[in-house]
Amino acid sequence: MESAAQTKGERTRERILDIAYESIVEKGFAATSIEELVEAAGITKSGFFYHFRDKNDMARQLFDRFLSEDEKIIETLEQRARELSDDPLQSLLIFLNLYAQMMDDMETLHPGCMVASVTYQERLFDSEMKRMNVDYLLRTRQRFADWLKEIVELHPPKMEADLDALADHLTIIVEGAIIYAKALRDPAMMGRQTRLFRSHVKLLFGA
Repeated sequence: MESAAQTKGERTRERILDIAYESIVEKGFAATSIEELVEAAGITKSGFFYHFRDKNDMARQLFDRFLSEDEKIIETLEQRARELSDDPLQSLLIFLNLYAQMMDDMETLHPGCMVASVTYQERLFDSEMKRMNVDYLLRTRQRFADWLKEIVELHPPKMEADLDALADHLTIIVEGAIIYAKALRDPAMMGRQTRLFRSHVKLLFGA
C-alpha cells in the first residue's frame, strides 16, 4: 500500500511540474500562480505544499528535471553519432543532422525552453536557479569545445577559429531560433538554423 501511495504521489508531482512548465514558458514565472497549478492538477493547496516547499522550490525541481532531460537527449544523440563514425568531424556532422531532425519536431516536443525563460526572467528566480542555469551553459560549452578540439587535431580549420565561441554558437542558434520560431510562427526555423550551423562547420574544417 505504501509503495502504491508513493507511486501515485510521484505521478501527481510530475503532473504539477508538467503544468508549471507549460505555463512558465508560455506566460512567465510571475504570471504562473500556485492557485492555477492546483486547479489544473485537480489537487488541494495543501497537496501542492506536500510536494514543494514553495513556488521557488517547485521552479528549482522543474528546472533540474528540464536540464537533466535536455542533457540526456544530447548525450544520446552524441553517442549515436560517435557509433556511426570514428572521425570526430564526421560524427559531429552526423550529430548536427540528428539534432536538426529533432528540432524539426520541437513544436511537438515542448512549447519552449526553460533556459531562455530563466535567463530572461532571472530577477524573479533565486540564486540557486541562476547558478544552475550558468553551470548548464558552461557544461554545454565544454562538451562541444572538447569535441571541436578533437576535430582540430585531425582537421585544421581553414581560418582562425575560437573554439569556445564556436561551441557557444550552437546553443545561441538554438535558443535564438526558439524565440524567432515562436514570434514568426515558423517551427521549421529551428531545424533550418541548425543545418546552417552544420554547413558552417563543414566549410570551416573542409569536410
